[in-house]
Amino acid sequence: MRPNLIVAALLFLSGNLLSATFPIPALPFEPLSHPCYRATGSLEIDGRIDDSAWSAAPWSASFTDIEGSLKPSPHLDTRFKMLWDGEGLYIAARLEEPQLWATLTEHDAVIFWDNDFEVFLDPDGDTHHYFELELNALNTLWDLFLVNPYRDGHSSINGWEAHGIKTAVSLEGTLNDPSDLDTAWKVELFLPWQALAEMAGTHCPPRPGDYWRINFSRVQWTTEVVDGSYRKVAGIPEFNWVWSPQGLINMHYPERWGLVWFLDAPGPGGVWESFLPEVLFAEEYLRQVYYAQKQHWLDHGSYSISLSDLGMAPFHHKGKIHLPRLEATSCSFCATLETGDFPILAITESGRLFR
Repeated sequence: MRPNLIVAALLFLSGNLLSATFPIPALPFEPLSHPCYRATGSLEIDGRIDDSAWSAAPWSASFTDIEGSLKPSPHLDTRFKMLWDGEGLYIAARLEEPQLWATLTEHDAVIFWDNDFEVFLDPDGDTHHYFELELNALNTLWDLFLVNPYRDGHSSINGWEAHGIKTAVSLEGTLNDPSDLDTAWKVELFLPWQALAEMAGTHCPPRPGDYWRINFSRVQWTTEVVDGSYRKVAGIPEFNWVWSPQGLINMHYPERWGLVWFLDAPGPGGVWESFLPEVLFAEEYLRQVYYAQKQHWLDHGSYSISLSDLGMAPFHHKGKIHLPRLEATSCSFCATLETGDFPILAITESGRLFR
């Protein structure tokens, strides 16, 4: 018997004394959106964010806690802006910071052990095969490729390199000097399409009107001054601040990342109104089936072909009711949703969404 089947059987036979709860987001499905306009001029990656081309790029909303409204708002402001052209993606960010501090200098170190800025990209939105970038105030980079999220077995390729990437950091203050009060640090990076194209799973570069699943995170530690140097305060967990809230303390739920729209230019009057494509609600319905199936496995050691067993209702769209097709074996399941309005969608026990 496979190990996971043994564990499931033991849970079931023990009357669920050891049962667990599959972690799901505790917020409604409301991912944020942001426009990314085509750059109208050249940009020098120096961390200053003062090239004239950046003036056409709007700042994002301020970051919130990773759990959104479930936790207090961040006490320091963080925002980003983006541009794109035929060569790649440009990202800039400003992180308010009164105590500039960083220690890690080795490429591909675990950068979030310092205060950091993080970028997550899932170009085709299947919640697998996505990219992660982390930078600290020393401009030390960790770039990696995730084959699947932690909840789905977690396989990462730390040796993946974002070839051609350019990054820079500028400081509004002095680094690692507790004797003064700092203001902020700024990040600027250029990510060439050629670094992403092989594993993007979709058009890369994107076409005008395309959107990608992208999110941004900031890890912030509480520090104190010991012998004239900053030290992390032991026993106090880090803050996790993000652009589009996850609803749980886990960035590796790509279905809760925001939408970045690639556009040629602002619309009339320079106004851009965000919206969520209707297909996303069908995808989210299947994601809820996936959560319910994972919980059913924890509770009973099996997957189900009954919506009622899963506590799910049919999918409602445009006044019509659509029943997903549920299939299951002793160790797998597939849920398929066909509405006629969207491509046929499916999700399996792997957690990956198929279109």
